[in-house]
Order: sequence, then structure tokens, then C-alpha cells
Amino acid sequence: MTNNRLVVCAYHNVGCRCIAELLRQGAEIALIFTHEDSPAEAIWFESVRELAGRHGIPYLTTDLNMPENIELVKMIAPDFIFSFYYRTMINAELLEIPPGGALNLHGSYLPKYRGRVPVNWAVIKGETETGATLHYMVAKPDAGDIVDQEKVAIAFTDTAIDVFQKVTDAAVTVLARSWPLLRAGIAPRIPMNLGDGSYFGGRKPADGLIDWTRSAIQIYNLIRGVTHPYPGAFTFFEGKKVIIWQAWPVEGEGEPGKILSQNPLLVGTGKGLLEIRSIQEEEKKEKYLTCSLTITGSFDITPS
Repeated sequence: MTNNRLVVCAYHNVGCRCIAELLRQGAEIALIFTHEDSPAEAIWFESVRELAGRHGIPYLTTDLNMPENIELVKMIAPDFIFSFYYRTMINAELLEIPPGGALNLHGSYLPKYRGRVPVNWAVIKGETETGATLHYMVAKPDAGDIVDQEKVAIAFTDTAIDVFQKVTDAAVTVLARSWPLLRAGIAPRIPMNLGDGSYFGGRKPADGLIDWTRSAIQIYNLIRGVTHPYPGAFTFFEGKKVIIWQAWPVEGEGEPGKILSQNPLLVGTGKGLLEIRSIQEEEKKEKYLTCSLTITGSFDITPS
């Protein structure tokens, strides 16, 4: 089979699911580049290393851009390079190696939400839809011609992990449609209009700090955008860090950060009230607020 030899750069559930789809369609994956898991990160997702091991596919966790790895890819001479949630930008020398091109599967409906953690950003920004996009890689991130894309809906009750699962399914759908066309040399190339989109950087746990002067809906979107399995949105009460894992916006008025009610636990915001449904003091267990909680006063209003 021609145009079937691949080098794949992959991590996370999207990496595992897309590799499995390529194997299902008979692709020859000569080598996989993936990452070592970070001890500072909660590993809730599937392992590309384990998948490679089960299928007897060679893999490396060293940086793809190292000179010796570039030479290795040249020796392999793949028809295509694929990137599925690989966390390192692939340099231009590598992108020029495969005659069929180098392609990335991005977790948004490009050109919207180019850049890092697109699913979390879409939820935090209150979007009602996002998607998955397969596109050619160029020097600029998430900017090359689009091959195919699939939209998914974001419900108001969805958390980031709910949306991530939908986007993962959409990614497999896009790849399943596109791979036969790519291999046959007849896949479309739709230029991306970056002016219609947006670019977002990565997020750190510290970015989950709640600003109570924002609206209840904006705070709710932040909470559901970084709740489990992510680090969570947090505030401070009497000098102690408190993570809010679940909440719900309700109508009403109250001073931002001020606790107005015990049962339910209602807090004032810049617009509306926030009902807190799950809370965790630092180094204590999470509490689901199905009964009254003795807590009065105010949360810290704004980031210091």
C-alpha cells in the first residue's frame, strides 16, 4: 500500500484514539514520539506508550526536534507525519520531510481557539459549540490549511471533561474520513483565515483564581472549565485556599464575595448570585453541600 508509512507524535486520549483509528485502517506506523508523564500532573488519561507497547510500535519520549531525532525521521522517510495532542511544536525542518505533509489534529473548530488547552478555554468563555480540526502544520501554530473538521455542541451544564470527550470522538470521526483521502492524494486543502479566529495560551493552576466582581455566569463557566480532573477554580476564605468544584448561577443581588445564605450556600458576584454545591478546603476532603454548612463572611473579592 502506497502513501501509508507514518511517524506519529501523540499524547493523551486523542493520541490513543487516533492511533487506534489509523491502525484500524491499516496504516504503517514506523515510530511514535510521545511524552513522559509529569509527576506534577494528574494522569487521568490513556497512555500512548502503553498503546505502542501493545502493538509492538517503537516509541521515543525524547524531543522530536533533537538533531538525532530529525535524522532518524529522515531515515524512516515517512509519507506523512501526524500530531495528535503532542505538546511540542514541530520545527520546520521536520515538516518538510514527508511528501504527503505533516498534519495536526486540533481540539477546536479552527480558526477559533488556536493555541493551548482549547477545550478548557471554550468552556471558560461560555461557548455553545467547538469541534475538532485536522490541518496541515506550518511554522505558525494552528495556522495551516484545513483538511476536515467536525463541530460539537457545548451544553450549559457541560464541564471541560464532558466537552473533551465529545471533541475526542469528533477527532476520530475527522481522521476516519480524512485518512483515505490523504493517502489517495485527494484530500482538500482549505486556507485558514486567521482573522476569523483567536489564539489562546496555556493555563496554569494559578489561573483558576476567582474574581468575585465578575458575573455569576462568568464564574460558573470558569468553575466548570477547570473542575475535575483539572486543578479547579479557587478563592480564599480567612486566609485559607478553598477550591469550588461545582456551582450554579442564580438570580439575585449581593456584594461580590459576600456569603448571603447557608442553605443553599449563596455568594454575591458582580452580577447575580452563585450557589456553591461542592467545596474543598486545602488539604481537606471535598464536601458536597446537600446540607447546611457553617460559614459566614466573605471570600476574597479579587486577585491580589
